[in-house]
Amino acid sequence: MKILFTICGRAGSKGIKNKNLRKFCGKYLAYYTVSAIDLYLNRRPEVEADIVVNSDSKQLLDLVSGNGLREVEKIMRKESLSGDSVGKIDVIRDCLSKMEERKGTHYDMVVDLDITSPLRTVGDLEKVIGLHSIKNADVTTTVAAARRNPYFNQVKKTGHGVKKVIDSDYTARQQAPEIFDMNASVYAYNPNFLEQGKGVLDGYCEIVEMYDTGILDLDHENDFELMQVIAKYLIRKNDGFREIYEHAPG
Repeated sequence: MKILFTICGRAGSKGIKNKNLRKFCGKYLAYYTVSAIDLYLNRRPEVEADIVVNSDSKQLLDLVSGNGLREVEKIMRKESLSGDSVGKIDVIRDCLSKMEERKGTHYDMVVDLDITSPLRTVGDLEKVIGLHSIKNADVTTTVAAARRNPYFNQVKKTGHGVKKVIDSDYTARQQAPEIFDMNASVYAYNPNFLEQGKGVLDGYCEIVEMYDTGILDLDHENDFELMQVIAKYLIRKNDGFREIYEHAPG
């Protein structure tokens, strides 16, 4: 099996200035992603892999490629893929096209790890890649159990007050269908599906559930501070999180 690992990040950020270049608990945020990939490949020597970072930030490209753990290819993101309205899957598709041409090879799987989701374990990565291979899915992604349910305790505004997001007669949350939040930590793609130009959920999609407290959207400065508080606790208490942290370059 040959995997292309992608690490994608734009320059700047509206909510948190230059968040992809920030340090998180004393180590560069991007190095947690490289650490996870390196530890996975150390455990799986039979897997062939290339790693590529795609960004419109030369500083981020140099930071990730100079990580000291693994060789990482660089792709300077073209302007047409740098806007706010561009979906990340379009960038990942561009990575696949350029890397296949650059390396003269074909990949069996493309695995994207989000820079702003540092709290993942090697086990999470193994589960995503393993399930994706077994199920031959178009996309396999990570999720967390949702804390609210649109069938039971989520409401939307109407012309006259509010109502449930989805009409139902459930009287307990346990009766409602199980709902998950997509946490954007890890995505595994079938290259043929990627090349079709479809969206993430437009094909056959499988999921792997992750530890929910480990993921928080980093959209504002207070998110970043809160996530570091959570991270310090989890790194101390959880062997999987601690392994990633300690292996990441200092």
